[in-house]
Amino acid sequence: MTNYEIPVRMDFDAHAPRFSNVMNTLDAASRQGDLDKGLAELVRIHASQINGCAYCVDMHTKDARAAGETEQRIYALPVWRETPYFTEAERAALALTASHTFGSTTGRPGTCSDRSSAALTAGTTPASRCGWRPRSGSTR
Repeated sequence: MTNYEIPVRMDFDAHAPRFSNVMNTLDAASRQGDLDKGLAELVRIHASQINGCAYCVDMHTKDARAAGETEQRIYALPVWRETPYFTEAERAALALTASHTFGSTTGRPGTCSDRSSAALTAGTTPASRCGWRPRSGSTR
């Protein structure tokens, strides 16, 4: 089996160090919440798939496996609504991620926030995952 290295689109640390520092701080803070580590990586993968960022999908799938996430659930992310593999809270997190990530491309916020907030507890919202989206499109 061959391992491939996926190139980074843009080195934000080198080109926009203050911006990168703020985003990394936000990401670190999101990792301190109550969101399960495996679910957090599934959310990151899902947002990266929506964003079309191969580098991020590669990175987050490796992190998800390291966090104990199953291959079956990782592979099912593009069709998560049609599988029995995810709990209500996980579905809420994935729906919220899609809503906010697609919202960043359409200019309007997602419509699932009320339903998702009912299924997620305080501290579990995967909000920071969408923060990189407006920047990732500009680096294609």
